[in-house]
Amino acid sequence: MELLRANLPRVRIPEPTNRIYKHECCISFDTPKSEGGLYIDMNTFLAFGKDCVGWNFEKTGNPVYLHIRQTRKLVCEDRPLKKPTLLAIGVDGGFDNNEPEYEETRNIVILPDYVTLPFPSVELPEKVRLAVDAILMAEGAERKEQVASWTADKKHVSEYALNLQQLGNGVIIHPSGWKCAKCDKTENLWLNLTDGMILCGRRNWDGTGGNNHAIEHFKETGYPVAVKLGTITADLDAAEHESCKFACQETRYSEDNVLMLISCSDFATGTRLNGKSRGFTSTCRCSDVFSYPEDESVLDPLLAQHLAFFGIDFSSLRKTEMTTAERELDQNTNFDWNRIQESGQEMEPLFGPGYTGLVNLGNSCYLAATMQVVFSTRSFCSRYYMTQSLKKAFEAAPADPTVDLNTQLAKLAHGLLSGKYSVPAPEKEDTTNVANATPIAKQEGIPPRMFKGVIAASHPEFSTMRQQDALEFFLHFIDQVERVNAGKPEFDPSTSFKFGIEERLLCPSGKVAYNRRHDCILSLSIPLHLAINKGKASLPAICLRFPFVLSDADVQYNPDELEAFHKSKGERDTQGKEVRSADEIVRPRVRLVDCLRSFVAAEEVHDFYSTELKAKVTATKTAGLISFPDYLVLHMRKFVMEAGWVPKKLDVYIDVPDTIDISDMRSKGVQPGEELLPEPAAEDMAEPKLLADDDIVSQLVSMGFNNLHCQKAAINTSNAGVEEAMNWLLSHMDDTDIDAPISQEAQSVDQSKVDTLVSFGFQEDVARKALKASGGDIEKATDWIFNPTNVSSSSDMDVSSSTTSIADSPLPDGGGAYRLMGIVSHIGTSTQCGHYVAHINKDGQWVIFNDEKVRVSKNPPKEMGYLYVFERLNS
Repeated sequence: MELLRANLPRVRIPEPTNRIYKHECCISFDTPKSEGGLYIDMNTFLAFGKDCVGWNFEKTGNPVYLHIRQTRKLVCEDRPLKKPTLLAIGVDGGFDNNEPEYEETRNIVILPDYVTLPFPSVELPEKVRLAVDAILMAEGAERKEQVASWTADKKHVSEYALNLQQLGNGVIIHPSGWKCAKCDKTENLWLNLTDGMILCGRRNWDGTGGNNHAIEHFKETGYPVAVKLGTITADLDAAEHESCKFACQETRYSEDNVLMLISCSDFATGTRLNGKSRGFTSTCRCSDVFSYPEDESVLDPLLAQHLAFFGIDFSSLRKTEMTTAERELDQNTNFDWNRIQESGQEMEPLFGPGYTGLVNLGNSCYLAATMQVVFSTRSFCSRYYMTQSLKKAFEAAPADPTVDLNTQLAKLAHGLLSGKYSVPAPEKEDTTNVANATPIAKQEGIPPRMFKGVIAASHPEFSTMRQQDALEFFLHFIDQVERVNAGKPEFDPSTSFKFGIEERLLCPSGKVAYNRRHDCILSLSIPLHLAINKGKASLPAICLRFPFVLSDADVQYNPDELEAFHKSKGERDTQGKEVRSADEIVRPRVRLVDCLRSFVAAEEVHDFYSTELKAKVTATKTAGLISFPDYLVLHMRKFVMEAGWVPKKLDVYIDVPDTIDISDMRSKGVQPGEELLPEPAAEDMAEPKLLADDDIVSQLVSMGFNNLHCQKAAINTSNAGVEEAMNWLLSHMDDTDIDAPISQEAQSVDQSKVDTLVSFGFQEDVARKALKASGGDIEKATDWIFNPTNVSSSSDMDVSSSTTSIADSPLPDGGGAYRLMGIVSHIGTSTQCGHYVAHINKDGQWVIFNDEKVRVSKNPPKEMGYLYVFERLNS
């Protein structure tokens, strides 16, 4: 006790603003449930495992720790089951999900001799008792951050619903027999709560859904809120729980299945039943209520009153349609889901070094799949595991290692690669004898919570609990690793993914320009017209220059397979029959070699400013690589924009061989006899001002609009047309600078186009950048966002240069022969919904990493990858 009193000055009572870690070690994945428990520094409130607490004492000199250890309770086999009183799982009064119970012991430990004093104890100094009580009562920083992320994604009560003015037009809605007032649609119907109009929802990319009459009605009238008919039930509470099983943690809605961020395997609080995720919450109403001005699903606490206004009685209604969330869940349980996850197959679980799973934190599968592949590379293993111990990483870390990326990368590397946490988990039900608990074929995995907090700190989307694009995350991750290793290229493992790209632009004058840049992914378009199962297809002449070497023989296929399937499907549709199973579906099959050829093939670049001809011309662009990386990441452009700006995922297979040789993709630079375009003069560097189209202006003026306003409308819509200019004009009539002369006004991006891209789910700053890079063209802007490596837009090419310098840092280089070592596959209709899974070739066999599940892969889905990672073969 005297030793403790002597160290009282090193004990602090936490304040409400202090971050207190008490659930996980800050430099390992030890928890209070670990064998050695968890030690909480009573000065910094950081937590450390048994193997790490001594390092903290050596670094800080802080000797006093609160030691918390949890051990499983012995439970009698014939314990009676408690009758549930709530329709919930894993909460008091809910269903028992067989989670083990733990007994917690607490002690005060004084280092370096590990003097132990029990807590609570009346003999302890009051300052120590107050400090411990505050630590125990406080919510852990780990959990607080996770809750905050989820809170931002919950549906909110709409002010439009609270202040809704309903028209007394005498409309009475019958309890059944609904039909769209403007077409014959009888499903996907939305009741406008202002005037009682029943109209169909938005049209999906594949032609299903509605005819957009509900959204068009809002644009015409401004009536803001609608409810989806068929999702309402007589018992609101029952409806709440029934639908919440599927959608308690929906993250973003758009009316009827557009850009939904739903994942049936990624709910943070859901509990799996029969292979599906079930979550429950007591706050959401799962009748689909949509607010058009807010462009999202909302809560209407006055829904019963609003429906009663039109004579709708809850007692006469029953739930007849899937909610939007349920429809997305249903779409995800398809062939892709089973194929990519290899469901229905007996797969051997794997344990030990390099076979540790990552716990899903709630829509974090994109992170898990990406990081499993990253830490299967030699460069990242060497940097953060082989050559850097946890102790060394901690010693080099700042005072708070939880916010240091290098420390958290070392922690994640040791967690994944050491094998310490890759052990069979004890069976939950076997609590009668913990010491002899029967191991079962699965592991608990490690939660990458602190790593996610650090890597996402500078990114507004990754810091949420919403699903994200694995490609965007990989690019962001590489950028952050490069930043923390700035000035130390020899320590930067991200360089193993980097390579140089050279683009050659041929002007009609015969002169050329070369542009060079660095990248870490090779983004490939998918030439569907070259599908090998749709009949004979001729290759472009440019492709014949690049005879890529593939070690595997071409897969045998029926060249008329796709045509025969569509013919059979047409006959079934005529007869009113559907395809019986997903196994019968035939998809276009495109070879990876043809995707690579499309990258180097010639393409036209319009509005290229030629410094030789002093005019905008159409140039011809070809591309090649100036270096070959240690690890080549191929991104398949599976996500495109359909007519109507609806995101679509290409339904296609990619034939990917085990090895490739891309030696013929190497760029050869300036060739003898080539003449370079002259350097741009000062007047060429000035960006030409866009002038208003006289025809558009004259048509608008003839309608009675002000001439100056019409010119601005044409300029701000990039002369897209009369309708676009008029829409801009009507929405900007009240702008304070509408009468300012054009010469005094800085030209800006059309806000309506920015709003359109934002409605697709893109961030506003990204939308503005894309529109600027594409000259205000929405189609080009969306392509720019989906394919950021595409630099063929006119704005990028206005200024030509014979020599465009790139970073001076050396790039890895070698032969062009590669072997396939990793696949990141995506299941779902959008990168922002669904699920990601990784398959990695380790120790001579394919392994599937599906969140915390790590097993031998019997049939890796090579044809369904979103990202492919190739490792260069030693030449």
